[in-house]
Amino acid sequence: MSHALDRPPRILIAEDTPQAAELLEVYLAETDAEVRVASDGELAMQQATAWRPDLVLLDVMMPRVTGFEVCKRLRANPATREIGIIMITALDQPSDVEKAVEAGTDDFLSKPINKAELLKRVRALLDSRRHPRELDRALAYIEGVQKGDAAQP
Repeated sequence: MSHALDRPPRILIAEDTPQAAELLEVYLAETDAEVRVASDGELAMQQATAWRPDLVLLDVMMPRVTGFEVCKRLRANPATREIGIIMITALDQPSDVEKAVEAGTDDFLSKPINKAELLKRVRALLDSRRHPRELDRALAYIEGVQKGDAAQP
């Protein structure tokens, strides 16, 4: 995944309940992110591959393909494996958290979603994904300077 540092972060909401998706969109309005919604697991995988979001808010219980399976498939695909994933569910069994971790999620939130907690986790995950790329860009610039072919900042 290539997160362009000069564009807003992209967040894909994968949620089959329109009211829940709309609520997440309202909460995310406080970020500078571009937000899109996929209403089922199959559409979520298609949008993740085509649009390359920086983060997916992934409901577990969705039609066609569950959030657990979406997460596994995104992690298995080299083009999408670096996308941040926060799984969101009404399920509250410890085994559900274990399944989410085994599927490759970065974080896990239970419904009902607390706005402050959601925003804190979204920002933290986006920041954790952004900083290594900023470091890579700085190192590439330094390497270019050493070779005498770096573009001026």
